[in-house]
Amino acid sequence: MTTFDKREEGFEKKFAHDEELKFKAYARRNKLLGLWAAEQLGKTGADAEAYAKQVVMADFEEAGDGDVVRKVVADLADKNVTEQAIRAKMNELLAQAVAQIQAGQ
Repeated sequence: MTTFDKREEGFEKKFAHDEELKFKAYARRNKLLGLWAAEQLGKTGADAEAYAKQVVMADFEEAGDGDVVRKVVADLADKNVTEQAIRAKMNELLAQAVAQIQAGQ
């Protein structure tokens, strides 16, 4: 194996690792968002956890955050929570999720 091949393999491994961390961070963010939204809806305990799982699963409907935002906006329609407020909360929770993952939680 040449030095170039080793370097290429290293870049591929780093890319795969970075993508895995990115996936985990977004999944964690969605769970945190689901728990936050569940709290807004008055859900606690197992009901809140189940709702958070629904939010995480909503992210698999299409690429991007649109599917998650639509679900949470629809669910919180009675609470007058705007799409902008949800997107802001998502940004806040993404930073929290990344910090948790980096801390090994």
